[in-house]
Amino acid sequence: MIAIQRIFTQCKKELAQFHRDRLTLALAFLLPMISLFIYGFALRLQSDNIPLIVQDFDRTSLSSSYIERLYATNQFIPIQWSGENPSHMIDRGVAKVAVIIPPQFSRSIKASSAGEIQVLIDATDVNNARLIKNNIQNVTNFFIKDQQLAQSTNSIKAQIRLWFNPSRLETLYFVPGVYGVVLWIFPSLLTAIAMVREKERGTILQVYASSISATEFLLGKGLAYLLIAISEAFVVIVVASKIFEVGLIGSPIILILGTVLFLINSVLFGLLIGVRSSNQNSAVQGVSLIGFVTSILLSGCIYPLNNIPFPISLIPNIVPTRYYINITRDVFVRGIGWNGVWFDLLILAIFGFILFKASHRVIKKMQLQN
Repeated sequence: MIAIQRIFTQCKKELAQFHRDRLTLALAFLLPMISLFIYGFALRLQSDNIPLIVQDFDRTSLSSSYIERLYATNQFIPIQWSGENPSHMIDRGVAKVAVIIPPQFSRSIKASSAGEIQVLIDATDVNNARLIKNNIQNVTNFFIKDQQLAQSTNSIKAQIRLWFNPSRLETLYFVPGVYGVVLWIFPSLLTAIAMVREKERGTILQVYASSISATEFLLGKGLAYLLIAISEAFVVIVVASKIFEVGLIGSPIILILGTVLFLINSVLFGLLIGVRSSNQNSAVQGVSLIGFVTSILLSGCIYPLNNIPFPISLIPNIVPTRYYINITRDVFVRGIGWNGVWFDLLILAIFGFILFKASHRVIKKMQLQN
């Protein structure tokens, strides 16, 4: 029979210990904010200020207009051509892109022939090279239309509209993902350290000798760090919404429910790591290795999950951060509602039950041994 009074007593004890430890307070609130700013400002898939060199052999008003249109995108910065072969400048890293305009460029266009240009792109970063290629292609298509150089033989014209994020703001992609990473790592890390500290100080033996059950102990300790995690989540989401201007467009109920379920998973994951670790170093390493790596690389925070090759692509199915990021991106970007996130909420609830049962089994076994 579970005693609610013993659960709340255990919870108050944990909160009191947490309040007295300044290092733990910093780990709970200062480090998550630092991580939020680093990830929110530093993570980018698309580069700006890309050094571009133009070798213009045509030197006409038409070629000059094309060059001006390239720099008007604000994605490229001009690099002065010193007479060196453009490919050598890319080899040395002076330029990332080189555009070479042939001598007969304007004459070929006016004669209704193909006016070809050569574009060399540093593809060390494949994703960025693809974005640069698309950008130059879009500039070229716009220039042809603006200068009325296109032939009127096309009968099909695509009208393209970007859905959900028409301004292509990367903060709308990264910030909801950062919520999942930050709120997975730090609550679990706090809980794991607190659990191991009980073992290192020997106070866990008092728990075993008392009348409190394994379920009551886990619920009491878990409730304390769940309340701390909810405070973390509130501060992180509010501050990020103000700084990065990522506003709520979906249901706040979905955000609250999804966040609470996710934080329950995070706290229970920390408890599981804590009861399985012998010291604080191993607990930190366990959370970092399992929690940090998977939440960053295998959750869809940075890289699309469909780009992950088999069989590693199976791992994201058991990463709770993946499902929470789906929820946050729906609430802050898509706004589809319950129809788009009910499965993610269900999976988080199932994961929470599994983590609790695993932690309970270990604690129960340790109680019996002592």
